[in-house]
Amino acid sequence: MTRTAIVTGAARGIGAATARRLAADGYAVAVVDLDESSCAATVADITAAGGRAIAVGADVSDSCAVTAAVAHVETELGAPTILVNNAGILRDNLLFKMTEDDWDAVMSVHLRGAFLMSRAVQAHQVTAGWGRIVNLSSTSALGNRGQANYSAAKAGLQGLTKTLAIELGRYGVTANAIAPGFIVTDMTRATAARIGVEFDDFVEHATKEIPVQRAGDPEDIAAAASFFCSEGAGFVSGQVLYVAGGPRA
Repeated sequence: MTRTAIVTGAARGIGAATARRLAADGYAVAVVDLDESSCAATVADITAAGGRAIAVGADVSDSCAVTAAVAHVETELGAPTILVNNAGILRDNLLFKMTEDDWDAVMSVHLRGAFLMSRAVQAHQVTAGWGRIVNLSSTSALGNRGQANYSAAKAGLQGLTKTLAIELGRYGVTANAIAPGFIVTDMTRATAARIGVEFDDFVEHATKEIPVQRAGDPEDIAAAASFFCSEGAGFVSGQVLYVAGGPRA
């Protein structure tokens, strides 16, 4: 039996790498992002490698859109029992400059989106008696200047993860979180632009602070997600794994 996975925010970056990795692991994958057409490249990569995938456009902060998306995945690929909540946005600013819209937008995509997707998918997981939920947190959950909204959302995802693990464990469902450190993606490029630093200089400075002396790649996070979604991770639940090239306090 081929299990079906949903990866949100999978048009590019960490989400795309995770979708490709899960497909390589043998899962059918629903590549979900706000704009369905933006998922085409990820789907093409998967199918070219012999995997099975579909593109799904959905706003994960919209309850009706989430319900429709999960139903579509069930019809096209089978009932989803693996969920990677990766969708996210940045609205960085210092607290005194941050607007209510900046705060609400980030909370809606990261936290509300993960809640809605998890609520929709858990019904299929409970029926199957097996499931995996992986939430993408961040080292910013520990606090980061200019990211009060993002840091709060990422910390909230850790609390959500632990609660899902407690509630769903009896049904054979695990829930874990990954907290990436400095990963080279479009989002980190946006951060460099926000603070007015050349991206190469931004990466070089960050690398000096990382014990393994390199920046992370989306594939590093995909590897962690692969483990959490595996059969072998069935006794690992409610955990937050910092994938940051070194220890985090």
